[in-house]
Amino acid sequence: MHLKYESTLREPLVDGVKDYHQVTEDIISPIEAKPGKLWYVGFFISLALLGFGAFSVFWQIYFGVGVWNLNKTIGWGWDITNFVWWVGIGHAGTLISAILLLFRQGWRTGVNRAAEAMTIFAVMCAGQFPIIHMGRVWMAFFILPYPNTRGPVWVNFNSPLLWDVFAISTYFTVSLLFWYSGLIPDFATIRDRAKTKLRKHLYGIASFGWTGSTKHWQRHEALSLVLAGLSTPLVLSVHTIVSFDFATSVIPGWHTTIFPPYFVAGAIFSGFAMVNTLLIITRKILKLEEYITIGHMEAMNKVIVLTGSVVGCAYLTELFMAWYGANPYEFDTFFKYRAAGPLGWSYWIMMTCNVITPQVFWFRKMRRNVMVTFVMSIIVNIGMWFERFVIICTSLYRDYLPSSWSYYRPSWPEVGFYMGTFGLFFTCFFLFAKYFPVIAVAEIKSVLKTSGENFKEKMEVYEEESAEKFAHDVAHAH
Repeated sequence: MHLKYESTLREPLVDGVKDYHQVTEDIISPIEAKPGKLWYVGFFISLALLGFGAFSVFWQIYFGVGVWNLNKTIGWGWDITNFVWWVGIGHAGTLISAILLLFRQGWRTGVNRAAEAMTIFAVMCAGQFPIIHMGRVWMAFFILPYPNTRGPVWVNFNSPLLWDVFAISTYFTVSLLFWYSGLIPDFATIRDRAKTKLRKHLYGIASFGWTGSTKHWQRHEALSLVLAGLSTPLVLSVHTIVSFDFATSVIPGWHTTIFPPYFVAGAIFSGFAMVNTLLIITRKILKLEEYITIGHMEAMNKVIVLTGSVVGCAYLTELFMAWYGANPYEFDTFFKYRAAGPLGWSYWIMMTCNVITPQVFWFRKMRRNVMVTFVMSIIVNIGMWFERFVIICTSLYRDYLPSSWSYYRPSWPEVGFYMGTFGLFFTCFFLFAKYFPVIAVAEIKSVLKTSGENFKEKMEVYEEESAEKFAHDVAHAH
């Protein structure tokens, strides 16, 4: 009896008695069934939000950026806050897929597909904010560096805002390829099970004629590794470049070298929290508890408590440097206007949600509690939104001249645009959950023989028998 060895001390990644056919049935059958009432309710709420967002954007474009509550002091408000927040959420998917694939971490298989989809939808939401913020949306092509007839009107290659365009478009392209290439074998499975001609035809086109031959699998694995290798530096570079939007300026509270690592840690922190939010709902509704296990959630929560602690250290470092640097403007920004001041409440919400509450995950019982994980995932994302709000608004609302001091609150088109991106995100996610396998069937099958619960039990029996046989042979030899 030959079994690939994996420690029996590790908990199984697939619960229950499963074989290859059962895995296919469990994951593919929800796609073939009609969606339930809950799906329709959620989908129509998402569409309503998307419609309200589209109306808000139309209103803003028709009347101009003046309908937003931006002013001479606060030039960036909700829009750039939301842009950075969405980009951050888009980080976890590629990190789970690419970096954990390169490090051969088996637990990624249950969560990587939904996390990659989340990445793509979040980046789609993020990309809208800078374009709409331009005001004259029809001039968006000005940011592309192409030879033109406008004389010396070229983009400013020194501007991190331009690097954002390149970084995020590259990140989106690579993430999309990574996600889609992983879907191809599963599309072929759905094609082969299809009952109607249309379904067979559409999934046939989507699967690019996949037959499951050895050559196809070799190419598939080679492509996965190449895309993982490309994605890994992108995960670090994209949010680093977003942080340069602030760090390369001279505004007190922004002009700091700690921003790149702390933005990356914060992005992973918020991204993993959003993956938890979505997967806890998905596993419940689609009855996938045996594939997205408590073990998967515990692994995610370990990353959340690690990155949350890194972010907490970064906050304390900022406070220390503001005091130690002896720059009165920097000191005032942090101690008078952020921690105190009229917008001080947002700073304390950020501190509570991002630094204090995630510490519950030091306790194993809390890490493995589904309800605690779900509530914490929402709290973390609220905290990370406030982090971006604090960085942007509390650095701008108190200028060098008291005469230009102001207070910031969003107008309804700003709130509407933000709600519209939620509508887009969840509309895409509902469609994804209905027509695509939420879990990578082929990848679950690849870990089933080493990490499935029934195979682990066989392994334990096999080890016990081997130990008994060895003891018997030793006794017999003596």
